[in-house]
Amino acid sequence: MGEGRRQSISHIALIVRDYDEAIAFYTQNLHFTLIEDTAQPEQHKRWVVIAPPGSTGTRVLLARASTPEQEQYIGNQSGGRVFLFLNSDDFWRDYNDMIAKGINFTQEPLEHDYGVVAVFEDLYGNLWDLVQFAQGHPLAL
Repeated sequence: MGEGRRQSISHIALIVRDYDEAIAFYTQNLHFTLIEDTAQPEQHKRWVVIAPPGSTGTRVLLARASTPEQEQYIGNQSGGRVFLFLNSDDFWRDYNDMIAKGINFTQEPLEHDYGVVAVFEDLYGNLWDLVQFAQGHPLAL
C-alpha cells in the first residue's frame, strides 16, 4: 500500500487581512522570501506564496479573508495554540533580530533536550514557535 507513491504538503494557507501588509511583515521582519504574487482577477484574489530563507519544504500561502466568517479567524486559525513552527539554524541570531524588530514573544526561550524554543506572535496574533533543534535531532538544520 502506497508503494512508489510520493506526496508532500506544498502549502499551508494562512488567513490574512491584507496581502501587502502580510507580505511586508513576513519579508521585512522574518526575512521570508516572496515566491509568487499572481493576481487572480476572476476571483478578486491574489496567489501569494512566501517561504523562510533557504527553505525547500512547505510554503505559506497568504490567503486574504474574503467573507465575514473567514475574517473572524484571522490570527486564530488554531484556537489559540501554536500554529506554525519556524525552524532555525541559529536560534539566538533570529531571536535577537526579531526582538530588535519589535516581534512580541509570549514565551521566553526555553532549553529542552530537543533544542531551544520560544513562542512569538505574527502581525495578526497567530502563535509560532521559533525553534532550533539540537544537533543529532532528525529536524536539525
